[in-house]
Amino acid sequence: MVAVAAGAVHTAANTGRSHTVGLRADGTVLATGWNGDGQCDVAAWRDVIAVAAGWRRTLGLLADGTVLAAGRGSEGQCDVQSWREVVALSCGDWHSAGVRADGSALAAGSNRRGQCAVGGRRDLTAIAAGYLHIVALRRDGRVHAAGDRTTGACDVGEWEDVVALAAGSYHTVGATGSGRVLAAGDNSHGQCAVGGWRDIVAVAAGSTHTLGLRADGTVASAGNNASGQCDVGSWSGIQVPGA
Repeated sequence: MVAVAAGAVHTAANTGRSHTVGLRADGTVLATGWNGDGQCDVAAWRDVIAVAAGWRRTLGLLADGTVLAAGRGSEGQCDVQSWREVVALSCGDWHSAGVRADGSALAAGSNRRGQCAVGGRRDLTAIAAGYLHIVALRRDGRVHAAGDRTTGACDVGEWEDVVALAAGSYHTVGATGSGRVLAAGDNSHGQCAVGGWRDIVAVAAGSTHTLGLRADGTVASAGNNASGQCDVGSWSGIQVPGA
């Protein structure tokens, strides 16, 4: 069984801009696509429980809470060897983010817009990295944000009752406990036009599009469909990654 996640800069299957990685049930990892920086060199990985794909790199979370990295690391985004007790991770374009078992946050890579300034965050359950921002979900359903605020993607301070979170290049989306979806940031392609969605249990964000998984296994989409990335109306039986 493989569960699907949407992405363009951004656990089952996950996509970077030019490569795709998949996690098998036995903890091994598959990768296909452009491998110019070695981001697909994951065949030897074992005991992986989650994967994340970013711009020219791949991260893998091991069962022991440590993290593997392959691909471009010139901005420090692959400097994750010292990370421990990690339970969740995400890739932005030039930065990586993670959550420890104690609810604290980790970040590595480019910090030119303050997107890695998450070290003081606590009580977190999930994290998502966009192009120049990071958003993190707290146990109480509130959301923290760090990074570039010019696009509005960090305008999540008033959000409540959030249970799932995703970051696109310049937008952020969150699913609430009631099954509705919140969005902030760039909406130039309609990627934030999700106010009418209902019964959503998980969300995924690409560069300029958004997907929402309904409780019945069908998928809603909004945003840029230039390459058919929103052609999911006929999909059914989709599961939340890891379910």
